[in-house]
This record gives sequence, C-alpha cells and structure tokens, in this order.
Amino acid sequence: MRRQEKKHEGISTILTFMLIPLSGFAMDIYIPSFPDMVTALGTSISSVRLTLTVYLIFYGLGQLLLGSLVDSYGRYRLSMLALVLFILSNILLINSSNIYFIIGMRAIQGLVISIIMVSKRSFLVDVYDGDKLKNYTSLLSIVWSSAPILAPFLGGFLQNYVGWKGNFYFLAIYALIMFLLEYRFTGETLKEQKPYRISGTVNAFKVMLSTKDFSMGIVLLGFSYAMAIVFGMSAPFMIEHDFNFSPVMTGNMSLLSGLFLLFGGLLSKAMLAKSMQKKLRLATIGQATLACLMFATAFWYYSLFSLMFFALLMHFLMGFMYNIYFTYCLTRFPQYAGAAGGLTSGGAYIVTSFASYSLVSLLNVGDQQTLAICYFILSLCIGLTLLVIGNKLKRADSQ
Repeated sequence: MRRQEKKHEGISTILTFMLIPLSGFAMDIYIPSFPDMVTALGTSISSVRLTLTVYLIFYGLGQLLLGSLVDSYGRYRLSMLALVLFILSNILLINSSNIYFIIGMRAIQGLVISIIMVSKRSFLVDVYDGDKLKNYTSLLSIVWSSAPILAPFLGGFLQNYVGWKGNFYFLAIYALIMFLLEYRFTGETLKEQKPYRISGTVNAFKVMLSTKDFSMGIVLLGFSYAMAIVFGMSAPFMIEHDFNFSPVMTGNMSLLSGLFLLFGGLLSKAMLAKSMQKKLRLATIGQATLACLMFATAFWYYSLFSLMFFALLMHFLMGFMYNIYFTYCLTRFPQYAGAAGGLTSGGAYIVTSFASYSLVSLLNVGDQQTLAICYFILSLCIGLTLLVIGNKLKRADSQ
C-alpha cells in the first residue's frame, strides 16, 4: 500500500481542506434550482426538498455505520473509491428526469461523501497532534460548516446560465480534479490497521455515547445546523417567488449567510481560551432573542432586507456555537479518531435532517414569521440541551 510521503504532507493537508467543502457543495449547491426543478421534473416542492433530506440522512448514516472502516482498512483507498462512485452518481443523475431515481442517487452520494469526510478528518489526526491538531481541526470545522451556505452562491449562477443540471456537472468535474490530485500527492496515513470487528465498533460507540457531554453535544450540533438547512429549504421560494428575484439573488444571499457563519466560526476560534459554557449560553440567549424580534418585526415590515438581517445574525451565532462544540467532540476521543468523527458528524446530520424537514413541513415555512418560529424552537432545544450537560461543561472549562 502506498504510504503518505513526508515531503507531500503540506500539499496533502491543503488537498484535505479542498476536499472537505465537497460535502457542503454536494449538499446544497442546487438550492437556487429548487423552483426550476419542481417545474422541469414535474414534481412537488416537498419531493425536491426530499432530495436534500435524503442526502443528509444517508450522509449521517454513512458516517455512523461506515466511519469505523477507515480505522480498519485505511483512509486512502476508501476515499479514492468513494470519489469514483461520487463522479459516476453525478453522471447518472444528470441523465435522469425521474425524481425517485434522483433521490436514490442522492442517497448514494450521501454514503460515499461520508467516507471521504471521515477519511480526511482522520488524516489530520494521523499527521498532527497538540495545538497544531486543535488549530487544524477548528479550521476544518469552519471550512466544512460554511461550505453548504457558500455553495448556493455558485449554484445561483449555474442555474441562471446552465440550468439545474449544471450543478451536478460542476460536482462531477470538481470530484474528478480532486481524484487526480489525491492520486498524485496523497497516500495512506493510518499507522496501525485494526481488524474490523462490529463488536469493537459497537463498544467504541457505547463508550462515546455513554459520555453525556459527547452524546448530548451531537444533539446540540444537530439542532444548531438545522437552522442553516431550514433557511436553505425555504429561502429560494421566498426570494424567487415572494420578492420576484432571480436564482442569482438566492445565491448572493446564501453567500452573505455563509460569510456570517464563517465569521462566527472565526470568532469562536479566536476565543478558544474563554469559558465554553459561558460562550454557548450567551450565544443561545442571543439566538432566542433574535428569533422573537424577527417574528415581531414581520407584523409591520417584511422584505428581503428584514429577512436577511435577522437570518445573517442567526447564522453568525450558529457558526460561533457550532465551531465550539464540533471541535470539542472531534478531539474528545483521540483513540477512536475515525469512529468519533463519524459519530459526531453522522449523528449531528441525522438530527439535523429530521429536525429541519419536520419543521419546514409542519410549519409550511414560507415567510419571515414561520422561519422565525423555526429558529426559536431550535434555540429552545439547544438551550435545554445545554442545561442537561451544564455540569460537564463546567468541568471541561476547569481542565
């Protein structure tokens, strides 16, 4: 098996940060195309939204069930195979007009992307340690969490000039380029292969899930990220139908949202030494307050400006909170690097997918007030989760 060469560790690290956004691009680069897909495929809004939810579910399940494979069979070969399958799935999807086939391809994409993400996160744990690992892990969280919001910016232009299939052409080409670069510069970084035993994976999961600050942290991450997904599922229809803007405007607003999420993550990175419990508590109170103001304001003023003003501030605080706890969970169990990464992201995505799709469907989110209600419910859920793990966070701060 080809090993990672020391002289290429730097460029391999850069490639890792180039591959991490692929999960976000695959998730919702096509969000500005939602209205067009409804028309072009002759299907319902809920069916098109389901393509995103199914991706999230299988992305989460893949990390839960397949994440431990990279600790047994290595990072390199599995991630390369996953890239090939991802390229093929996009080609098949592009050549289909059947919404159920597209949903099936999105499920496959969720699974293969999960392998790539776990492999790349494990690469950092294999190669680095100490403060350098913490800094890279924190940066990874920022890059990963901002990509799904930044992706629709590009998707808006692709929709405007190419159509909805242009998004999946882009994904296939991007993945092909990354495959070629990975083949040239990367190799296996797993120091010691462990025989894959389902009992070992189950035991590792038991250890991690029995640790309350880790298991409830996954729930917290899921509720937090659901805010971004709820916005992504509902914003195109508000911006393109209610306000009569083009898909490019949807992409522009997503870019702004992503930048604020990124700024929130950068602020949390700069405040690593501060009390984690205090930071999370203040951010949650801020989100709940903003949600109430967003709801009340809509009674007398509802426009693209008012919608985005509150959404941007909500996503800033979301990025701030998410980066704090994501970094904490990823470094909580270094002895189970692959499994811990898979369980953290996988579990969070499953919570996110069910929470976001349920709220959007039940509340029929289509304006500023219903979006504000979603934000408030999610803020309340985050606050209750923090109450459950409050003592654990105090001990973490004191260490």
